[in-house]
Amino acid sequence: MPQKEVKNIAKDISTEEKIMEAARKVFTQKGYAATRTRDIAEEAGINLALLNYYFRSKEKLFQQVMGEKLQQLFGVILSIINNEALSLEEKIETLAENYINLLIENPELPLFVLSEIRNNPDEFKNKVQIQKILAHSSLVRQLRERKPDTEPIHFIVSLLGMTIFPFIAKPIVFSDHTNFNALMIERKKLITAWSKAILDS
Repeated sequence: MPQKEVKNIAKDISTEEKIMEAARKVFTQKGYAATRTRDIAEEAGINLALLNYYFRSKEKLFQQVMGEKLQQLFGVILSIINNEALSLEEKIETLAENYINLLIENPELPLFVLSEIRNNPDEFKNKVQIQKILAHSSLVRQLRERKPDTEPIHFIVSLLGMTIFPFIAKPIVFSDHTNFNALMIERKKLITAWSKAILDS
């Protein structure tokens, strides 16, 4: 391949990724409704025509960003809840560990995703089929065996709440960023202990 073509491909990839980085930042800060394509172009340091050349519309760009975010937030679950090699307690410990690690690295993730789902519930209903996935999972089967008189969704909601809610409440409850991260690392073990207490009650 001629050197000029290689340079052009590299340049195209670089420009597209620059736009994606800007879109992730602006959509996360402002949400879909308040974001203009011009905002993203300015953040990326390019003109609006070039942005439209790559992505055509704000909606197309948002769909790509949201797809990434949904995969980040819910993808953690999939490899764990159907792992037959893990006991119920091990699944809980692994979920807490992986989610808290993810959210320490991406603290804006849950609020952004949940806000957009709340604003567009019908659009995301088919994309986020977490109820269907959970219903047929090894995790739910183990929960039913452990506590047959309790609907598993109650435990799952409690587990997700213990894991995700501190990151949503962070601006109100926590002011010290360093201390918050230390507390979240400590919280991994606490979530496992609290979950075990619920299961044994």
